[in-house]
Amino acid sequence: MLRPSTQRYSVTRPLYSEDAFEDEHAKVYRKHKTFLHHVIQYFTCTSERAKNTAISLLPIIGWMKTYSFKEWLLNDILSGVSTGLVAVLQGLAFSLLASIPTWYGLYAAFFPVIMYFFLGTSRHISVGSFPVLSLMVGAVVTRLVPDEGLPANITAFEGLTKEEQRVLVSASLTFLVGLFQLGMGLLQVGFIVMYLSDTLISGFTTAAAVHILISQLKFVLGLTVPGFSGPLSIIYTLESVFTQITSTNIHDLVTSIVVMVMVLGVKEINDRFKSKLKVPIPIEIIMTVIACGVSYAFNFSENHGVDVVGKIPNTFESPIAPSLQVFQMAAVDAFPIAIVGFAVAFAVAKVYSVKHDYVIDGNQELIAFGASNIFGGAFKSLAASTALSRSAVQESTGGKTQVAGLLSAIIVLVVILGIGFLLEPLPKSVLGAVVIVNLKGMLMQVVTVPYLWKKDRPDCIVWVGTCLAAIFLGLDIGLAVGLGLELLTVVFRAQFPRCSVLANISGTDIYRDRKDYVNIYEPEGVKIFRIPSPIFFANIDFFRDKLKDAVGFNPLRILRKRNKAVKKMKKLLKKGELTLTSVRLEGNRSSEDESNMEDLDKPTDYSDLPIQVNWNAELPANIQVPPVNIHSLVLDFSVVSFLDISALKGLKAIKEFIRINVDVYIVGCDPYIIEKLRNCKFFDDEIKTSIFFLTIHDAMLFINESHPPKTVSEKVMKTFGDCTSLICSFKD
Repeated sequence: MLRPSTQRYSVTRPLYSEDAFEDEHAKVYRKHKTFLHHVIQYFTCTSERAKNTAISLLPIIGWMKTYSFKEWLLNDILSGVSTGLVAVLQGLAFSLLASIPTWYGLYAAFFPVIMYFFLGTSRHISVGSFPVLSLMVGAVVTRLVPDEGLPANITAFEGLTKEEQRVLVSASLTFLVGLFQLGMGLLQVGFIVMYLSDTLISGFTTAAAVHILISQLKFVLGLTVPGFSGPLSIIYTLESVFTQITSTNIHDLVTSIVVMVMVLGVKEINDRFKSKLKVPIPIEIIMTVIACGVSYAFNFSENHGVDVVGKIPNTFESPIAPSLQVFQMAAVDAFPIAIVGFAVAFAVAKVYSVKHDYVIDGNQELIAFGASNIFGGAFKSLAASTALSRSAVQESTGGKTQVAGLLSAIIVLVVILGIGFLLEPLPKSVLGAVVIVNLKGMLMQVVTVPYLWKKDRPDCIVWVGTCLAAIFLGLDIGLAVGLGLELLTVVFRAQFPRCSVLANISGTDIYRDRKDYVNIYEPEGVKIFRIPSPIFFANIDFFRDKLKDAVGFNPLRILRKRNKAVKKMKKLLKKGELTLTSVRLEGNRSSEDESNMEDLDKPTDYSDLPIQVNWNAELPANIQVPPVNIHSLVLDFSVVSFLDISALKGLKAIKEFIRINVDVYIVGCDPYIIEKLRNCKFFDDEIKTSIFFLTIHDAMLFINESHPPKTVSEKVMKTFGDCTSLICSFKD
């Protein structure tokens, strides 16, 4: 292969303006479908379309047809057992974040998984409880049913204990989250997740991790801390913890420290030797079993005042109807929970779909999670999404499809109905320790801040702003603040783009920013201006200001001064106060009779003026008009994707350049934009379609033909002539 420096290419073709190109190359005009046609097509049903719809709504039909029992079943069984054990432990732990009894966390690892098995498009994510969602649900639960004081005025609360009231709020909220997700899926708005950038999600989940960490201190230290919600709730929680710090239960603290050290240590071993370990060491399960045995042997609950999981029913509770009053009071909270739950799950699913080369459907994922949460909410389950650590276990242990997820649900079922009683002596401090250890990945995201600050400061501002707002104002408000900051960065980038003046790389047809290269040639008398963004109402004024800065003058101001100067010279000539002494045949002379023009913004009226004005020479009678040192202006529209009506009106300002004898050319313009300009009557006697060229180099070649570069002797003579020649003299 040749080295890049020795490769050459040569192309010989005509010089093309847009008009010349269209004349030479026939354009295909496609008939665009009307809105009515789209509606008819949408509601037209065929057998093929019915089949595709069924497969789309039930993805299990598609992948089960290709399921290889011989190659995949054993892997799915191993993965399902491993994931199920992790799901049991995380379900118990994450339910503490929602301020509801622990066994309801197990329901989140069963009911939603069954529904997702039939409707989901991802083959590798593990559906169930997610700490951030559990915390957001817990904020609503503690707001409507606080630890101290009366609960909200909800009719369905009558006759229920505080614990049952909280379960009702959690279940109703989960049901409402499912309704939101299902509705968005049916309306095909899965694209909404694109508005949650990786930066925003990273900052938000880091803040959520801080909230989770603080909320687990009461279990790790064995304290009784009331639940707080709303802005600054984290401050109030810390205040309550530190005022009771002397009442710490040493047995809870020591147990938590031992569990965290052991789990972190073994997880580090799993990460370092994951290529050699067929299955990660299930240290969380091992420590849970040990903690249960020790707690039962030494009777931690009664002898040492340790708070344990307690009674776990060995049956499912009957389904309940959600409370409409909870819907009304929690609708504002349910929507961000629905968005965050879907965004996290979709992001994880996308990672595994790329790794294993299959397609996921965002809208179908919304339908799947919506149906899963509706089904789970009816059975008092927590809001479901996915946890990265649990999904990593399912994928790394060889899981091939959601059969592994179904088997994990069966493991949860066995625990609920058969061996749940073995977990009753488990200290809650162990669950708190497990939760804190699983926050490592989210908390370590903070190390990306210095990188973002160096590489992309607007993104860094979004990360820091989202994180701080979510920490101090609450997760719901923090998410709204993050979206606002993200919107502002988009507006900022589009409204204030990095415009540049281009110059030619010597000996090539390549044009780059004149500030970035050494061996670069800026054509004399020509300015090449690049606009690197769409042009619309928000940035049209910025674009015009930058263009004036680039050329070094205000064309409207020049035009007005020239019109004033011509009027003044006409008056002086008419009065006989000016006599012609030297006439330089430069400039323009209008052949049209425009003597009635009074507006200074109109083209200069040279009628009744028996000379041609050289505006770059010295003018008589102390008339001052700033010189114009360019004859051509090239606007590079190659990255302009659209124009709005405000931009079209603003672009009319190029007439100001044309009226002061500066030729304007637009290059690289999308044909769609040119067609829009035609439809909007942009072209007239001054602005013609002939100003459009395919490339910058096409325009430059045309300019060189119209304004041949001057030789050195011509430049010297021009300079001498401009310094010594007068148009006329003033008569005393």
